[in-house]
This record gives sequence, C-alpha cells and structure tokens, in this order.
Amino acid sequence: MSETEIDEETGIDTTGHEWDGIKELNNPLPRWWLWCFYLTIIWGIGYTIAYPAWPLLSSATTGVLGYSTRAEVAAEIAEYEARNAELRTALANADLTTLPENPDLNRFAVAGGAAVFRSHCSQCHGSGAAGAKGYPNLLDDDWLWGGDIDTIAYTINHGIRNETDPDAHWSQMPAFGEILERGEIDQTVAFVQKLSGQEHDATLAEAGAVIFEEQCSACHGEAGLGDREQGAPNLTDAIWLYGGDADALHETITYSRFGVMPAWGQRLSPSDVNAVAAYVHQLGGGE
Repeated sequence: MSETEIDEETGIDTTGHEWDGIKELNNPLPRWWLWCFYLTIIWGIGYTIAYPAWPLLSSATTGVLGYSTRAEVAAEIAEYEARNAELRTALANADLTTLPENPDLNRFAVAGGAAVFRSHCSQCHGSGAAGAKGYPNLLDDDWLWGGDIDTIAYTINHGIRNETDPDAHWSQMPAFGEILERGEIDQTVAFVQKLSGQEHDATLAEAGAVIFEEQCSACHGEAGLGDREQGAPNLTDAIWLYGGDADALHETITYSRFGVMPAWGQRLSPSDVNAVAAYVHQLGGGE
C-alpha cells in the first residue's frame, strides 16, 4: 500500500491503494446515491418500529401497527372455512356409498381429500399413492382389510395396530422363527412360492404344504387366498407388501411383520376423513 497523493491528471486524491502501478482515485460517491442510502436506513428503522422485526427469546417485537402474517393467514383460512361450511357439514354426514350421486359434493370431497392426502398420507403411501415396501399401494385392487369406500373410511378413521384407538384394525402374525425349525421355514417358503406361481423346490414345497395347513391356513386360508376380516394377505397373487422373493419370505415368516397406521380420526375432522376416503377410493383401486 502506498501513501495518498494527488493524481497529476485529475487533481484528485488517491486512496493509497496501488496494484501493478494502477492507483485508485478517492472519488466521492454521487450525491443522489448517498441520499438513497440514507433514505433506506431511515426506511429500515421505520419498518422495524412499525412491523414485527426483532427476534426475542420466545417471540419477536410486534410493531406499532400490530400486523401479523399468521393472523392474516388465519383470517383467510376462516373465510375459506365459512364459505365451505355447508359442504363440509354435508360431507361429514354423507352416505359415502351414494356420494357420486351428488356431483358437487363429490368434487368437493375428492379435491379436499387430495389436499389431505398430500399433507398427511403421502409420506408413507407416496405422492401418487403407489406405496412402497411396507406401505400398501392404494392404486391396485388388493386390500388387506377391504377396499369399499366405507371400509377405507373406517381404516383411515381408526388406523391399524395402533395403541391409541380401541377400534383399530388389529392382527398379529407370529414370529415363526420361535416356533419352526430353519428347515421347516425353508419348506414353508417353497410352498408359498408355489402358491404365488414362482419358481420353487417341489420337494420342499410338498413338505411345506403340511406346515402351511397346520400353522398358516387358519389366517391365510387353505388355498392361501387370505382373510380380510383378519387382515391376512392373499398369498396367491404377485402383490407383496414386504416383498415376495425367497429372502423376503424367509424374513417375514421368521420374524413376522407388524405395520402400524395412525388413527387419523383423532387428528382430522369427520369431513376430512370422508374426503380422503373418497379421494383414495376414486384412484382406481377402490371396490
């Protein structure tokens, strides 16, 4: 850094900065720019006084105008709720089986149900409701507890295997690793593969048929078609909640599965429950 000096050509002081022989002039800022800068400072101070601005330990300064974005959003929500109060009441008390006979209410239900689904259900079932490992696909026609609209609404309302709603669907598969020998589990896996049309060891499957009848048919049925009253899946198709390959079947039979769904009736309003039931039902897999 060099000392300041007067530039011979312009007669303006230099800043004392020099790079490769190039010296920086100490030109004053334009007056209009300075006034704009001062005005923005004044405006900023005024804004922090008038509106919420400075964070405190548990809140923020409220501002002398008392403006609140939360209050504004709450007012908009209240206005929306008031406009749709009649439809929400009708939906909460609707016979869901006849909902398509009321086009306006049905459209309201499906549109509202889509919003509820995206907010509360898509995290498990996916944004398109195609599910994932351990989370059922809601687009097909394979239902553990039933796919008619009333049963869908019941499932949403009370949930599955949760400990908060006494009316939740409930079933529990034994962990057969504590009951059967490893070889017997291999035989049962082979028989289930046979039921679902997969490649299998015929000798193992023949022995597994006996074990299946003794240990599994009470829930899954003698033909492996499942039982919706118990939430026992159909083992004869190619739809598997946790996977149908040999490794997945070994894990399921050995350790069992115990998926849990919340009781959304404790969190959502009756109209929201009916709305999301209508939305799920019309996706294509509802019966």
